This record gives sequence, C-alpha cells and structure tokens, in this order.
Amino acid sequence: MDPRSWAPSWARRLLVLVVAVALLTGVGTLVAKVNADPVPVIPQAAPVPPGATWTEHYLRTPDGPRLHADVLRPSRLPADAKTPVIVSIGPYFNHSGQTGPIGPLQGVGYQPVGLGKARPSDRFYDLVVNGKLMERGYTFVMVDLRGFGGSQGCLDWVGPGEQSDVKTAVEWAARQPWSTGKVGLYGKSYDGVTGLVGAALAPRGLEAVVSQEPVYDMYRYLYSNRVRYNNSLATPALYDGIAGSPGMLLGDRPSYLMNSVNDLQRPGCPALNWLDQQDSDHGAKYWRDRDLIAKARGSKVPVLLTQGFLEPNTKPDGAFDFYRELAGPKRAWFGMWDHVRGGEKTREGRLKIGRDGWFDEVMRWYDRYLKDESPDQRDPSVVVQTSDGSWRAEKTWPPADARDVTVPLRPGSYLDTALNNGTNGGGSGLVTGDGVWTISPPLEHDAHLAGVPKARLRTEGLAAANVVVNVYDIAPDNRATLVSRGTSLRTATPGPSFPLLGNDWLLPAGHRIGVLVTSSNKEWWRPVPTALPVRVLDGSSVELPFLACRRSDELPGRSSVFLDDYRKQAPFDAGGHLATGTRADFPLPGALRDCR
Repeated sequence: MDPRSWAPSWARRLLVLVVAVALLTGVGTLVAKVNADPVPVIPQAAPVPPGATWTEHYLRTPDGPRLHADVLRPSRLPADAKTPVIVSIGPYFNHSGQTGPIGPLQGVGYQPVGLGKARPSDRFYDLVVNGKLMERGYTFVMVDLRGFGGSQGCLDWVGPGEQSDVKTAVEWAARQPWSTGKVGLYGKSYDGVTGLVGAALAPRGLEAVVSQEPVYDMYRYLYSNRVRYNNSLATPALYDGIAGSPGMLLGDRPSYLMNSVNDLQRPGCPALNWLDQQDSDHGAKYWRDRDLIAKARGSKVPVLLTQGFLEPNTKPDGAFDFYRELAGPKRAWFGMWDHVRGGEKTREGRLKIGRDGWFDEVMRWYDRYLKDESPDQRDPSVVVQTSDGSWRAEKTWPPADARDVTVPLRPGSYLDTALNNGTNGGGSGLVTGDGVWTISPPLEHDAHLAGVPKARLRTEGLAAANVVVNVYDIAPDNRATLVSRGTSLRTATPGPSFPLLGNDWLLPAGHRIGVLVTSSNKEWWRPVPTALPVRVLDGSSVELPFLACRRSDELPGRSSVFLDDYRKQAPFDAGGHLATGTRADFPLPGALRDCR
C-alpha cells in the first residue's frame, strides 16, 4: 500500500517523532545522547555571529531534491569579495533545533513555533567565534542534508544520495561569485562523517577536511561482526524523527517549511529507512555503499581528524584503518575522550579533551590549504593522549615500533547468556568478568600497548554463538580496567581473526594483562543469546601490540574529563579469577628501550 494513501506527510512525520522518542526512552542514555553534541554556553536562539551577514540559498542536486543552505559572510567585506569557504553539511542545522523535540533532553533547544524571524543554527557558533572566521575573511556555509531542515528528499544514512549532497554542496560553494574556489569541510559526528565523504569523493574545489569523532563505516555504528549495538534499533528511528522535524512555523519562510515535509522522493521513507538498516550482513550492497574506509583509499585530500579511544558513541572501529588509507597530508588527535569536540569545555571552563589549541590548529590547517599561507608553527602529524593523561607527538599511529605479542588463550567454556558486562556497574541480573580468563603474571617492567589488538578463536558450540574478547589492565589491588574489546557472531572452527578496538594504554610494572572470552558486553552490544555452552579450544589466541621504545617527550596537556571518570568508575575486582586464570607461560612484551 502506498503510504501517501493513509496519512498526510505531517501526520507520518509526527508518528515518526513519537516512535523515536518512545524508542529513545527505552534504550537509555547512550542513544539519548547520540550525536546531540550540545554547546552548553551558547543558547539555541543565538543571534547571527558578530561580524557576519546571514543569507539563505537553495542548491539543486543531480537527482532532484533541493538543499537548503545558510551562508554567513564577513559583513565588513563587499558582497562580491572573494573568500575561501568552510562548509558543514549534515542533519543538525534545522532552524527549530538540532535534534527536534528531543533536543531539550540532550541539552540543546527546540523552537517549533519561533518568535519573529528565524535564525541560522548555532551548532558551530564555537568555530565561527573562536576560529575568528569573519575576521580572518572566511565564509561559513551550513547545508541541510536531504530530508533535514529546509532540504527536500529522503535521508539515506550516508548512502549514494547523501554522498551526492556533499559533492553538490562543495562544488556549489566553490563556484559562487564570492568564493575563491577553495573549500574546506568541517564537522563533528554526522557532519564529521560527511567530511569523510568529501575526502572519499574529492569534489572539485575541496582542499581540506576537519572531522571530529565521525563514523568510518556506517555498518560499524549499528553492528559489529553481525552483533547489534544497543543503538541499532533506535538510532535509525531517531534520525527519521530529526528529519521529520519542521522548521519554525512562525519564523521560517514557506519554502523552508514546505521543503522540510517533502519526502515524496521515496514514499514511505521513514519506515523504509529503518528496514534498510536491519541487515546485519556487512557484505550487503547497502553497507558496501556506506563503507568510507574503502571509498577513501588513496585519497589525496588533506584531513585533520580527532578520535577518542574510549569513545562510547562513535567508536574507534575502523578509525585507524581509515587514517592509514589516506594518501594525502593528514593529521590527527587521538586520545582518551568520549563524544566531544576539540575545543569543548565543561561549565567550569575545563577543556573536556584536556589539550588547548584546537581552534588555532584548525585555522592553521585551513589557512595552509585554503589560503596557501605557511603556518607560523609546525604541528605534529599525530598527537596522542595515553592512559595516564599525558600527551606526546607521533609520526603516525599505530606507531612504527609497535610489535605484536601473540598470547595463547586458555581453553574453557562459558554460557551464551548475554548477561556479562565489560565494565563495573552491570545492573540487575548482570555480572562482570564471567567467562574464560587468561591472565599474565605481574609485569616485571612497564609495558605500553599501542595499536589494534586482534583475536583468533577456535570455538565449539551452536552456529550462532556470541563471542566477546576483552583485554584488561589488572592492578596490584586486582582492579581490572577494560582496555580493548571486540565481538563477533562465531560459526567457524577455526574462525578468521577479528580486530578489537585500538587503544594507547600504559601498564606499569606490577600490573597484569587479562584477556577474557565471554558472551557479551551488555552495556555496548545487544546480542541474541542461545543459553547454550560455548567452548574455547586450544589454538585460540590474541595478538597484542606493544611499543618497543619508551616515550618520554611530553606535550602540554592534561587528562580528559572522560578519562578521569573512566578510571574511577570502570574497574571491577577480578581477584577471584587470578587463581584459575593465570597462565605462567603468558608471553610478555620486552622491556621498553630508550631509543632516542
């Protein structure tokens, strides 16, 4: 049945919003915060930034939908003065609020009615003001992806349509009479993903990308080797709800409001989008079209990237594969934070990442590639924050001196109950640390894990058995802190290796390395349990990358807010597993050498 025959567009969109809010309420705070990205010090109804003139424009895509753009130009310059252009394209620039009716739950405003004339989104007010874009002579453009804000069409989860939108937006900005033809992309989270799309497609005029906490392969935001993340059901509905939010009823122009409810490009868009994303096969064409790691291979577009090792939202799954595939100039901040921006602060004024200078570095990046200006200082290729909160420079990451240590795992069995938690605070009915442990003796010297661990398991059990591998830092007081994890729906014996999440973690002398094979990390994944035993067989192993050289040269900075909380809240007592789990022949990394 054609959905248009049973409900008008506004009714269908209202239904989507109700469903989305209901789903979000049921799945907890992780999904409720997805990509909300609040900037607490700026109210949603912020005025046009100082020194800027605001205009609205419409762009036509090759396949039909009209895209809406808000343009901020330096008011001190003539209307036809040519400037480089920074573009951000994504789902969060609706004049009524970044995430629709759920915005107030996330710390961002929502103004469906509005008072007087609408205003442009303040999502990147921090970049405009702290980056001094207007004073520096940049134009800033915010483009609504299809189906969002004032743009027509149907969102397609960074698929061919949205990829076309990125190309359209960049090339439109490059050929405007007030543009020098040089364009940069800027974003965080979803509009950071569109920056990666730009790097992959390299549209004419794109000269630089800045992407914070993006997703590198859209499959990996909802699934991990056929195992669902907790947000896999609710997030698609969330974005349908954001797309279904109209502009400001008494503030926006009729064209904006009409476009915001026009999804007839794909009748039944909200339900069909949700259904599209329920395929757990990573090899399906739907997901291959959205694998930006493969699409960006060999890209020469300069990219500046941030990624948190401990990020619970846009996980670092595939982050370092993506970074490695880039063939052009590249730079990165990698460290111990969650879903935050480079310059974001707490209400007390503390930098959440822990390092100053984000906006200065961003503008040196843009000045270099959009203005052809030589920077006044040289920034490291990679800055890394490790688990003790210290910062250092690296030429690349994982570092070149990282060497894998292959750890044979103890055989044993566990029940596939989906009741195990990876960190402390499992909640009612959950446990932490249940499964088959392999634990090292105490380390005789410091060790530094830096890279992406890999697991290779031989298992027996039901064909659809759930397997999770966790790596822990176990302190002398037996407190175990999760360092890395990965999961897979296992069928083969022996199975192929699968990567865990990368990290940069110091293990001091006297600590132990713990590896747990178990059924679940309930706080992250939502597996379908079999309630049957799974046997871990001899021949199973984990490869752990350790540095050969000691790092002693530190950069200014302190621990992130998230790291401080994580080190306090994540650990649990693993003392009960030492007697049975310790393996005397556990291979240990060699002592760190002074190589410089």
